[in-house]
Parts: sequence; structure tokens; C-alpha cells
Amino acid sequence: MIRPASLLHGRGRLLLFAFGDFAFNLYWQSIMLFLLFYYSDVLELRMGVATAIYMVASVWDGIANLIAGIYFDRGQSGRRYGAILIAGSVPLALTFVLTYAPPPVHGLAGILLIGAFHMLFRTAYAAVNVPYLVMSARISPDPGDRSFVAGARMLFGTAAVVSVALLTVPVGTALFGAQRPADAFFGAAVAFAAIGAAILLLVGATYRDDLVAAQPPAANMRATFSSLARNRAFATLMAAMMAMIVATTVLNKSVLYYFKYVLDDPAAGQLALATMGVISAIAVPLWMALGRLVGLRALWLITAGAGMAALALFAIFGIYGTLAMQVFLVAMQVMIVGLNFVFWALLPNTIEYGERATGLHVEGGVFGVAALLQRIAIGVATAILGWGFVSAGYVANARQSAETLAGMRATVALVPLAFLALSCLAMLRHPLGHARDRRDAPEPPPQEAVI
Repeated sequence: MIRPASLLHGRGRLLLFAFGDFAFNLYWQSIMLFLLFYYSDVLELRMGVATAIYMVASVWDGIANLIAGIYFDRGQSGRRYGAILIAGSVPLALTFVLTYAPPPVHGLAGILLIGAFHMLFRTAYAAVNVPYLVMSARISPDPGDRSFVAGARMLFGTAAVVSVALLTVPVGTALFGAQRPADAFFGAAVAFAAIGAAILLLVGATYRDDLVAAQPPAANMRATFSSLARNRAFATLMAAMMAMIVATTVLNKSVLYYFKYVLDDPAAGQLALATMGVISAIAVPLWMALGRLVGLRALWLITAGAGMAALALFAIFGIYGTLAMQVFLVAMQVMIVGLNFVFWALLPNTIEYGERATGLHVEGGVFGVAALLQRIAIGVATAILGWGFVSAGYVANARQSAETLAGMRATVALVPLAFLALSCLAMLRHPLGHARDRRDAPEPPPQEAVI
């Protein structure tokens, strides 16, 4: 019997594996770009309720990723990761559809059901995505192959961002009509889920584990967390990352609201999100080159400083034209890509720093805790955005007063400005990333870490 994996060789096999990132980003980018807006303006949940559901689910997402990382960090050599991907692809797709399913009941029961569906999706996503990330390190022992996979994953992730931003409403409307506002989003969820499940089934069936070296035994978890707590490079980078994630999440999640209520052009907001996805892939090589020249810590400070200057101008003068806002967001996205590049470039280096400082080599714990803190930051940012809008007097699907619009704009501008400043303070304490330190270009980060 011929195994499906034997039909593909060389770069074709690697490219097919990287195609899995397109599937994962159909889910992830939809959740990041549209779900909060779906809760507040389609299901018409109160903004405080919508952001609370999103925040709790995001924090749980981080915990689930950490648990999955710890689990899959043990006994890796005995697992068939392709089979895990196959087994989890359909449940993941079904939970994604449920996340966009209008609840059959209203009131508190409906809210609890919405929250339960969201939590179920986050659990399924962690259970399938973490093995896929492990597979990306095991698909080949050749660093060149791994770099090729990382670059291909980023391109497929970018394609997914553009697809989700531009096609969510048109595809959903074509499939389920637009009799109810929720129909378009539910239809898009069904389409994306079908595509995502088919891709992951194919990737799982054709995956071949090429890792030859045995995996080192997992460290004791108590020793792992003790080592991370004493790792100054890791601690300061996590602080900078969390502040950066809060800033960029508030900015990105406000896009649809700003174009709908301030600029009265919702379609232009979807186009802005798609353009921001494209610019991510273009900007990474530029930041890689500049990082080699000035050092990574300096690059963070320069990039965040430029973003803070742009946000300060936005706060003072405002932006009231569609094209001007799209240009502003593209410029800010270039900044976001730069900060994410520095984070992913420095994160592996904190492993070596921690080993020198504590005598313990910790890998899985570094990435697991980083994922947990990232999700917590996303949840905090969502709560801050909701609190800012509610305090300004925001009411979904209604004409906002001038005072409300001014308050919404202040939240969008001043919160990212403040948290970018906090990220710079943390980065000033970071012991790595000087121009004299290791500056070899890292693999491009996964797309979900950029947008």
C-alpha cells in the first residue's frame, strides 16, 4: 500500500504542509477581525458583555495552549501527529461554525451559550494548532527546509487574512442570503470551516515526520517556571510583548467600528484590513535588514517611537477621510510588523540567556508561557476597548453623538499610545538585542503573531 506522503517529495511536500497555515488563519483571523464586531453589532450584545465573553475565551485560549504544549512536549517520538491533525480537523471546523451560530435562546441562557461555543472553539483550536506547530519543527532536520516552511506559512497566512477580510460578507451572503445580519457571518463560517477542514485533512494525510534526533526529556515544571522567573531577558521581553499586544489589538479591533460609525463606510474598513494583511508580508524583509543594521532592541524603540508619534498626531487632529484612515492604518501595520519581528527574533535568544543565568535549558516552557501571556494581553485589550466605548456612550447600530465619537477616537488613539510607551520602558531593561549581540535573521513569524 502506497502512503499518501510518498506521493510528494522535496519542496512540494513542505509547501503542502505550510498550506495548513492557510486553514488555521481562516479561523484565527476571522476570530480576531470580526467576532467582537459580530457580537456587538450583529447579535447586538451589550459591548460590556461582548468584550467579557471575548476576554474570558482569550485567557482560556492561552491556558489551553500552555496545557497542550506541556502535554505534547512529553513523549513526542511516540505520537503520530498527522493522525492527530486528521482527528481534530472536523471537530475544529464544527466548533468554529458554532461560534458564529445565532443562539436559539435569548437572555442569560443565550449569552452563556455564546460563551460556551467560543470556549469550545478555543479549546479545539489549541488541541489541533499546537501539534501543527510541533510538526513544523519535525518535518525536516534541515534548517533550510524549516526556513522555507516558515516563509511559506507566512505567505499562506497573508492570503488567509486577505480572504477573510474581503470575502466574509460576500461569501456568507451568497450562501445564506442577507435576510438577517447574522446569516452572512454564519454562511462565511460554514464556507471557511469546510475549506479549513479539507486542507487540514490533506495535510495530516500527507505529513511525514523527518526528525531523526531523539527529543530531550521534558524538564520538571516547577524547575521550568523557576528558571523563567529568573530569566531577565524573558521577563522583560514578555512585559514589552504584552504591552505591545494590548496596543496593537485595541487598534486593530477598532477598525470596523471606526469606518462604520466615524467614516460611514463599512466596506472600506474591510478593504483596510485586507491591505494591512498584504503589507505584513512585504514589510518583514525590510525589518529583518534594518534589525541587522541597528540591533533588535534599538529597532523596537525606533519602531514604537514612530508609532507613538503617528498616534499622537491622530489624537490631536483626528482622521475623517476614508483614504487617509486607510493610509494611516497601513503605516501603523508596518510598525506592528516591526515590533512582532523583534519579539520573534528575541524570543529564541532568551532560551540561551536563561540557560547561562540559571543552568536550565527551557524551550517548551518559553513558547508555552509566551502564548499564554499573549492571549491574556489580547483579552485585556478587548476589555479596555469595550470599556472605552461604553464610557463614551457607544450604542450598537445607532447614530453616535459627537461626544461619543470623540470618546471612541480617544480610546483608539490614546490607549495604544500609552501601552507602546510602556513597551519601550520594558525594552530599555532588556539585556539582549544590542547591535553587538547575535543578529542572524530569524525565521519569519507565523501570521497570527503579526496581525
